[in-house]
Amino acid sequence: LTPSAGFGWIDAMVCEVIYTFMLCFVVLNVAVAEKGANSGNQFYGLAIGFVIIAAGVYGAGMASGGCFNPAVAIAIDVSSLSKGFGWCIAFLIWEFIGAALAAVVFKVVRPEEFGGEKGLPAVLASEFLGTFMLVVTVGLNVMGRTPDGAFSIAASLMSMIYALGDVSGAHFNPAVTVGILASGRAADLTPAKAGQYIGAQVLGAMAAAILYSGIYNGASFKLGPGSGFGYGEVIIAEFVFTFLLCYVVLCVAVSTTTAAKQMFGLAIGSCITCGVNAIGAVSGGALNPAVAVGIATGHRFRDGSLGAAIAFSLVEFVAAGAAAGIFGVTHAVDKQSDKLESAA
Repeated sequence: LTPSAGFGWIDAMVCEVIYTFMLCFVVLNVAVAEKGANSGNQFYGLAIGFVIIAAGVYGAGMASGGCFNPAVAIAIDVSSLSKGFGWCIAFLIWEFIGAALAAVVFKVVRPEEFGGEKGLPAVLASEFLGTFMLVVTVGLNVMGRTPDGAFSIAASLMSMIYALGDVSGAHFNPAVTVGILASGRAADLTPAKAGQYIGAQVLGAMAAAILYSGIYNGASFKLGPGSGFGYGEVIIAEFVFTFLLCYVVLCVAVSTTTAAKQMFGLAIGSCITCGVNAIGAVSGGALNPAVAVGIATGHRFRDGSLGAAIAFSLVEFVAAGAAAGIFGVTHAVDKQSDKLESAA
């Protein structure tokens, strides 16, 4: 049990702290919280298990081995006594730090569990955190050249959606926020509030990019068309799959008719698995303006990354608007149902 080859103890520590935090945070939100809509859910096992897929062999596992559990660390260290012993103590400390941070942040995003009232700070903290975990996972998978990065990224998004869906709606994507706003189906999402959501998402993405680049000693990757592709192909690819993502969000999480109360997180996360596998070689499969800005930040806005982030974001925002328009046609029944309920 040691940090992986090419990584130092600080890199391993950061990975163990972050993803042990994520694991404990998801457990607290889907299996412990009693005041929100997550109480009595049937998706808690799915949400918790997928944290390991998000972080384990993929992403953070490339640096630390992916324990995220003192019992696992001790077992590995004991089973390899002939090769040395002692790293489990460091891993144990890092993992307890992650668990403590999870408890603190749980109190921040769910003050109602402790006698307080949920306000805008809790909502924006939720959006910051969810986007942060998504972009960290994106960066670590791309930098680690993991073979199944799309599944890992989708798993991180799905787990955080289940954890925080009843806190902020778990957008974690400015295009999703714009799509929901444009749909007109979320009365509490005003243009001003949408702007605050987007600000929190972008800040979370930028912080995540600085972190994943630091774990890889300042290395980064460029945002732009893949080898052999141009911006024409990128525009089509990003439009199609951002449209898919936003449309699915509207159908399973916003619609009063087709909402999937247990499977919404899996449905949304699966759009990422589908999109990144389909167009990853074309555009990278960002599907999210915050991801685009985060990648550009990690690359320190070199090599035209800022312009690329703007171009990607514009296409994704247009796709979100188109998804809202089509949703309005296919789910007009929602408004009819609302009128009947009001009349009753």
